[in-house]
This record gives sequence, C-alpha cells and structure tokens, in this order.
Amino acid sequence: MIRPAAFTAFCIVLAACNSQDISRDNPYAPGISQKGEAVDGMVVGHRLMAAGEYDLAIDAFSRAALEQGMSAEVLAGLGSAHLGLGQLGTAERMLRDAIERDEDAPEIWNNLGVVLMEKGKTAEAAQVFQRAYAFDNGESDAIRDNLRLALEKSEKSYYGEAQEQDYKLVRRGSSDYLIRRVSG
Repeated sequence: MIRPAAFTAFCIVLAACNSQDISRDNPYAPGISQKGEAVDGMVVGHRLMAAGEYDLAIDAFSRAALEQGMSAEVLAGLGSAHLGLGQLGTAERMLRDAIERDEDAPEIWNNLGVVLMEKGKTAEAAQVFQRAYAFDNGESDAIRDNLRLALEKSEKSYYGEAQEQDYKLVRRGSSDYLIRRVSG
C-alpha cells in the first residue's frame, strides 16, 4: 500500500517538473513550445527596427533570408538596419541590390536617398527621391519632404553661400526614414 502511494507521489512530482509553469513566481524562462510555430523573421525584424534594436534586426532579417531567400524585402530590411547603425556603405549596397530585385518600391528608393544624403551625395539623392516620389504617385509626405530638402540643399550648394546646414535622420514607420532640419 505504501509503494503505490509513493509511486503516485513520484509521478505527481515528475509531472510538476515537466509542466511549463509561466507564473510570476517561477524565475526560469518557459521552455520551447512544441506546438508553436516560429514567427516570421521579417515581422520580428520590423518590430526590432521599431524598437531601435538594429543589430538584432539584422539577425532576424538574416533568418528570414534563410527561409525565403534574398528577396527585395529582405535586402531592404537589412539595408535599413545597417542605415540605422550608421553603416552607410553596407546600407547603400544592400538597398541598391534590393532595387535591382524590385525597382518599383518607393520605400527602398527613399531609404537609398537618405543614405546618399548622409554620404553627402546630394545631387544623386535628389534624383533618387524623385524616383521614389514618382513610384509613390506623390502620396507619401515623408518622401515629398525628403525630396524637397534634397533639392533645397543641392540648390544651396550650387548657388548659395557656403553655410553649415544641420540635418538629422528621423525614422518613420518600420523602415522609412525622413530627413529633418535641426532648429537651432
């Protein structure tokens, strides 16, 4: 009689150890759910971009590339993450590769324009923003504002006095950037 009771208690203890208790009192992270599916790497990457976690976003976009290949969306995500980190050369290369795969995406053109503005290539950036604006049919205020600032800055560099202009990069949306003048 004692043995069946001990065996039952032992089974209850094992079952308690095996269950995934996610209460607040448990200091351990829950285990891997065997029923769950992984979240799409692109979704995770965009969420990490929104949180400003660009290094982790690169990892998520890289995982997405393993699942779906180096699509224009994956390359644009990687390029935008590198832009967020200030790695302009890598960002430019990735965004140009993304445009080769999908040349009608205004967001990719816009982000490439932001990279070019950051690199001081104002004239080329203005042309890129014009393309982005055309592909967007003039619907995006951010692209229009970027185009206006690029044209204004390129005109001042050709015709105006040498002035120090302060601009800063402002992130809008999951992978869309806007250039703003710093008021001072």
